[in-house]
Amino acid sequence: MSEMGFLPDWLDLREPVDHAARDPSLLARAAECVGAGKAVLDLGSGTGSTARAFKGTVPDDAWHFLDTDEKLLHVAARRHPGSQQIRFNLRNVDALPLDGAGLVTASALLDLMPISWIEGLAKRLYAAGLPLYAALNYNGHMSWTPSLPDDAKITSSFNIHQLRDKGIGRATGPHAASEAQRVFKEHGFDVVTGDSPWELGAGQAALHAELLLGIRNAAAEVGCETADIWLDDRRAILANSTASIGHTDLLAIPR
Repeated sequence: MSEMGFLPDWLDLREPVDHAARDPSLLARAAECVGAGKAVLDLGSGTGSTARAFKGTVPDDAWHFLDTDEKLLHVAARRHPGSQQIRFNLRNVDALPLDGAGLVTASALLDLMPISWIEGLAKRLYAAGLPLYAALNYNGHMSWTPSLPDDAKITSSFNIHQLRDKGIGRATGPHAASEAQRVFKEHGFDVVTGDSPWELGAGQAALHAELLLGIRNAAAEVGCETADIWLDDRRAILANSTASIGHTDLLAIPR
């Protein structure tokens, strides 16, 4: 979703960590849901990272990539020959093109969405008899080693920022996975969740550095006066730091 600031370089930078973080059992169960001759509709698809996470268990020509950003869809088309690209505004959840689908997927998306959108998605998918695999939903937990005195304050400020409207309504932010689990259960789904934290070490220094800047910017925007000092202190020890950024995967299957 271009209005949410997704860029190909950032998506490529985070992809290896995303793939390593996904709960493998939920990913395998999601692949089993597709069914012969059925498509996978990938919401907010970006460049097609979700398809690459399935590691060939679902062929390229089964993927229907849906995004508002035409440039990202062009990248997805190049990387997945035979796939279909659908430029679509996700605000209109009632008009999602579900015909021919056996599974709907979304990665790092639900935490950007308001609860009303998640409820609308649950209603649509239940009526269509379709499961949802929604991975990498930020869940509000961040920690670093070594720790700094302001880590908790920065995390709290960042989580407040995550609740802001991302262009479609007040986001569920760090509550996305728990709220989606509740909503989908209430709408007739069996729901399983799994932890999928980003684990950042020396091999992910570039991603870690970009993440620290993004966290600082978000914290500062909600009035955290120590955000700049925290960023400088974190940068100073980046080479010897590790981080764990909490995410939750979800698989919802209609009863």
